[in-house]
Amino acid sequence: MELPEFAPGLGARVELTVTDADTAQSVGSGDVPVLATPRVLALAEAATVAATARQIPGGITTVGTRAEVEHRAPTPVGRTVVAQATLAKVDGRKLSFDVTVRDGESVVAEVRVERVLLDRQRFIARALGD
Repeated sequence: MELPEFAPGLGARVELTVTDADTAQSVGSGDVPVLATPRVLALAEAATVAATARQIPGGITTVGTRAEVEHRAPTPVGRTVVAQATLAKVDGRKLSFDVTVRDGESVVAEVRVERVLLDRQRFIARALGD
């Protein structure tokens, strides 16, 4: 498997307008009607995937292996949050990202996400027990 070369600083942003389906009440992570921490993590991961998507060759993918979430502030339904992912470090197949999630100028969360480059078909075959 020939690995693509990614340089620190590579980045992408994704956004989400918070709906009732994104709240802690809806996903079962709490009983308040604000953006759920699991949705913050999913948004952060989506930004890391987007950061590598343009350069990743066919047959190769990344999977999340570690995440650290610091969810700092609540975001109500109707607000739009933006996750900005930046590749902080490359160590062989391991990619480490820093992601900042903002609601306007306010930092909602800071997330560190680690992803690993791998052969997509081999990974799926292994997951299915083939």
